[in-house]
This record gives sequence, structure tokens and C-alpha cells, in this order.
Amino acid sequence: MRLSGRWRFPLCAGVLFLAGNALLRVFLFWRFVEPHAFLPLLRASWAGLRMDAAALGWLLLPWMLVSALLPAGLRETKARRALGHLSFILGSGLFLFLLVVEYFFFDEFNSRFNTVAVDYLLYPHEVFINIHESYPVAPFVLAALIGGLGAWAAFRRTLDEGLRNPCPPGSKGRVFAAYLLSALVLTQTASFQGARWSRDRVLNEVSGNGLYSLIYAAWSRDLEYQAFYRSLPQEEAYERTRRLLQEKGARWGADPDSIQRSIPGRRSGPRNLVLILVESFGSEFWGSLGASPGWTPRMDEWSRKGLLFTNLYATGNRTVRGLEGVLASFPPLPGDSIVKRRLSDRVSTLARTLGGRGHETLFLYGGRGLFDGMRSFALRNGYGRFIEQKDFKDPVFATVWGVCDEDLLDRALSEARALHARKKLFFATVLTVSNHKPYTYPKGRIPEDPDLQARPHAVKYTDHAIGRFLDQASKEDFFKDTLFAVVADHGARVYGKEDIPIHSYEIPMLVIDPRVPGGRR
Repeated sequence: MRLSGRWRFPLCAGVLFLAGNALLRVFLFWRFVEPHAFLPLLRASWAGLRMDAAALGWLLLPWMLVSALLPAGLRETKARRALGHLSFILGSGLFLFLLVVEYFFFDEFNSRFNTVAVDYLLYPHEVFINIHESYPVAPFVLAALIGGLGAWAAFRRTLDEGLRNPCPPGSKGRVFAAYLLSALVLTQTASFQGARWSRDRVLNEVSGNGLYSLIYAAWSRDLEYQAFYRSLPQEEAYERTRRLLQEKGARWGADPDSIQRSIPGRRSGPRNLVLILVESFGSEFWGSLGASPGWTPRMDEWSRKGLLFTNLYATGNRTVRGLEGVLASFPPLPGDSIVKRRLSDRVSTLARTLGGRGHETLFLYGGRGLFDGMRSFALRNGYGRFIEQKDFKDPVFATVWGVCDEDLLDRALSEARALHARKKLFFATVLTVSNHKPYTYPKGRIPEDPDLQARPHAVKYTDHAIGRFLDQASKEDFFKDTLFAVVADHGARVYGKEDIPIHSYEIPMLVIDPRVPGGRR
């Protein structure tokens, strides 16, 4: 059976799709794995080809279906041919642009598109403006359109012949049936397990396909737990956890599948609590934790006055993971964080506990509370007030992610001062935003130029803002009655070849207690 007519359009698109993904895979391998290793590249290419073909099969299904059902009177018009050529140019340009986007995503997360990419698409205001401010988007778009025109020029004659000479009515049903059967077979033979043939996590990600992963993540809203977190058999996990948590005076319950225990406590009088959750403040930047050069001179200074935790790990690589871990003591759930799940309005949080003991509870965030549903979660789970970007008048500096850290921390200081003046105990959670792409901040705060948009410089600015806040707070009347905790929501980025690149999850926590001598670890 001669392949002609409208079926030549998906054939041209398929060649471009497979070739583009193959070239991206080679480039990712060269850039992130091992430039001179031929056999691993061959295996990655073979595993990836099956995923590319499966993604292509479902990507072209709408076109094939429309082509099979399109009435004869509509298939030979000039308008239809022009629309076919235009759609090929725009589709090719979009595909080439997505290859560029996938490279930058891989550079940030060492991963193909996943649930993080899906989450970002849900908040276009922050994400797309952030992309525009962080990357040269206009040149990439122009280059992608030029590439789309180049692809069209290469396939123009084949496309034109196909659009002028449609598939005979008697054969279109057989062609579509054969195509659908092939797509189903490819889907059954391609899988994430097939792409994870190596012990090198990054190599396995190179073997995948971004579109396949993105559609799977959007459809299932599920994170492949085993790919990102190690696990144990349940009995061993409980036994190990009980052993780790054993301490003098603790009384365990009778249920072996429980870690509930009773611990006699000592009350030292009511205290305020200020919890500062810092965006992407990984241990890799802290000089007091071994970073060279260190970008946290103020935190290193305050570490000599407080209690520094040196063996702490984030439960994920997004802020909502930090929120569920720090505020609600949740382990990382597969898929969405508890912050974003339905029926999450009766979660036991620090705010609910302290609010029940008479504390005024407030959440201060430099960005929009709509993002990731943070305002909704906070107000439904113990926080009395939620202060966000719209509540800041004439901020010193702001990016698409929100007001700068010094604006945010100045507001936290004024709120704490006002509550103390009213003789109110308080629990304040402060979530910063400045240490995020595009890594810009007010000029003149630190020697480094914000126009360079460098991550370590943004870290140093955030360090400056927190140090400034602690300096000012230490002069306030409420300081002696307040416990301060500075902890990262997660590390800066995921990197490393291991299945679980544990070093990229290392985060600091610094506790300042004016009633206790500092300098401890």
C-alpha cells in the first residue's frame, strides 16, 4: 500500500520529532554524563528511541484521527493546504523551543520534565515572567521560528504533494488502524523502568523523553517515589525509627507499627517563636558548614551565638515539601505535597498547636499567597493571618516572586514589636523569596553586583537580610522571650549521579535561644 496524501504530513513531523529528541539526548549525554563513552550512549539512545516513538504515537493521534474522518470536500482546498504548511512551521518551531526549555530544565534539576514542570505550568504569572527575566527568551523564540522555517523548507515538496494528493478513501481506514495498533504496541514496550537500566541516575534521565514524562506526570499527578527516595520494608522502617528515637524516659505504646511515644517535658515558661524558612538556602553555601568560598558571613557569625544543626536533610526540592516537613512533620508523600492536596484542612501544624496554647499566629510571605495554595493551607491549618505581596506598600525592591527579603523581614519585625506591645505571645513563620531566579536584589546591600544574576550572590544578599533582621531583633524587648529558627526549605538544586543524590538535599538549621549559651552544634 503506497503511503500518500495526508499521511505524509505526520511522516515528516515524525522524522523531525525523532531526530530532534535524538540530538537532544546526545547533547545531554555529552554535557551531563560522559562525552567519550560510546556504549552507554548507544544504550541510552536505544532505550530513549522507544520512549520517543511512544510519545510520537500519541502526539500525532489527533491529527491522524481528524485526517481519517475529514470529509472529501474539505481536503483539497487551497486554504487547507496553506493551513497545513503553516501548522507545520509553527509546530516545528514550538517543538524546537521546547527542546531548548527541556535542556534548561535538565540543567536545573538533572531530570526530564516531571511533576515540578506540571506544577510550574499551573502558575504562569510567576513562572513565565521568571523565565523571561532569567533567560534570553526572545532570541530563543526567534531561533526556534527560523528552525521551523528551515524544517519546512526541507520537507516542503513532500508536504505539498501530500496535501494535494490525499489518501484514497478505501485505504484511509486501514492506514489509521495500522497506526493505532502501532501506537498501542509502542506504548506497551516503552516504560520508565526500561529507561532506568543504569545505576547512574542522570544517565537514566538522559535515556527518557521529556514529553512522555510530562504527559505522565500531568495525567497521574504522581511522583515516582522509588526514583527519588529510598525506602525500607515497613517492619524494618518502624524498628529502625524506634531505635533512632529512643531516649531516656520515653514510653512507647504497645503497637509495633507506631512511633507514638510519651516523653516527660520541662516547661520553661511561655515563649514566642519566629521561624524563618529560607528559599533554596542549601548547606553548600554555608562557610560554617565547610563551603569554600562561603557565601553566608552573617549566618556564620550568628552560628557562634546559637545552635547549628549540621546533619539535616530536606524532604524534597520544592518549597511545598519544606512547608509540609517543617510545619506539619510530614514525610514526602508520593505526588502532591499535603499543602496542595484536597481535604487538607485538619492537619496538625505548629500553628495549630501553638495557637491552641494562646499564641497569635501569622504567616508572612513575600509573594502571592495563591502560589501553590499556600495562603489557603495556612489559614485552614492554624494561622490567624496571612501577609503577602499585596500587603506591602512601596517595597524597596521586588521581582516576579515577590518583595525582597529585607522588606519581608522588616515587616516581620514590626509585627513582632506590635504583638509584644499588646502583651501577646506570637508564632510567626516567614517564607523568603529573594534567593530564586533571576537572582536580583537591591543594589548597595552587598559588594556583589545584582545585574550579574548569580545564585551565590543572591544567597549572600539573603544572608545579609537575615543577619540584619537578627541584629535588629536582638535590640527589641521581645528578644529575650523569643526562640528564632532559620532553616532552608530545600537545597539549591538536585545534582549528582547517585539514585538519591543526598548531598544536594543537605540543608542547615540555626536556632537562636537567648536563654542558652551559643556556639553549639
